[in-house]
Amino acid sequence: MAECEKNSDVRQSLSSDAEPPKLSDLLDRGWKIFEEVDSTNEPLGSTSIQIRVKRGMSMLEEASRMVAQLDLFSRNEELEEVATVDLKYLLLPALLGALTMKQTNRDKRLEIVQTAQAYFMDFLRRCKEYNISRFEMPKSTNENTSSDEASENGFSTATTAPCSSDLISMAAHRQGKIERYRQKKELETRLSVVRRAVDSGQTDDEVSRDFYILNLQRWVTLCLEEIESIDQEMEILKKMDGLKQGATKQPTQPVRPPMKPFILTKDAVQAQVFGAGYPSLPTMTVDDWYEQHRKHGALPDQGLPRKIAMEEDTEANEREEEEKEKQAENNDESLLRARNWDEWKDTHRKGYGNRHNMG
Repeated sequence: MAECEKNSDVRQSLSSDAEPPKLSDLLDRGWKIFEEVDSTNEPLGSTSIQIRVKRGMSMLEEASRMVAQLDLFSRNEELEEVATVDLKYLLLPALLGALTMKQTNRDKRLEIVQTAQAYFMDFLRRCKEYNISRFEMPKSTNENTSSDEASENGFSTATTAPCSSDLISMAAHRQGKIERYRQKKELETRLSVVRRAVDSGQTDDEVSRDFYILNLQRWVTLCLEEIESIDQEMEILKKMDGLKQGATKQPTQPVRPPMKPFILTKDAVQAQVFGAGYPSLPTMTVDDWYEQHRKHGALPDQGLPRKIAMEEDTEANEREEEEKEKQAENNDESLLRARNWDEWKDTHRKGYGNRHNMG
């Protein structure tokens, strides 16, 4: 079974090498890949999706080269002169631009959006030449576009308050976006009806032609929206690149040598014992240190501190003895008083002498 599958794969590879793919097959397969990627629920940055995006782009690029070699389109002809089977090849730049925007390489994002913008602009020029739809060509931003040109497109980068002419242009720009949105919805409704007829296989040349023209008109509105978002994204990306380049051009501060740890000493003697920093070797032995402190009378068992401690202890002892004597005297008085009270209670009954207020 495995040998049969291997032989079939070999036959397919030989047939593919012998018979190059047709132009219509390349377009249809690339178009299908875009629709699958555009409607999938998988993450766009997943490996499988990115592989399909690159495969679809390679198919559409090969189809574009074949269209250029065959010279299917000319600026001197009208839309009616283009054959119905050739109309769908006008979609090649739009599909290429849409698939290019599906790439998720952050390091090459500026290059990606610039390439997609070139594809969209090429598609719009073709549609403008053939009068497929009525629209105004956008003034796309490029590397040399100034802020004034960006404000003319409706994306003002100035921080000052807009003047009346800017407000009018912004209102016109908003109205144009609303109109394009309405046209796109109408085209999608008409396309859904015509698509069912095309998928059934029972269509004539007129229905097929209407289907491709509606697709072209729908992609005109999509490309105009994409170019507006690309202009905004390119402006942000260029500012980010400028910030990165400015950060790299800034001179780096010289690395400071690490500070040596040190010990704060209370007096010169402690500094002589432990040294000025750490780690350091002691400058004297323990016996030398003890002898030096003994000579100065700074040890706990000699000198003035010891005498003061002894005087304080004697005073405390004297105070303690006086308190004990006073306490003993007080104890004798309290004992005598208690005895007299007991004797008095023996000879006098309870309540004796308390005759007040008893009638």
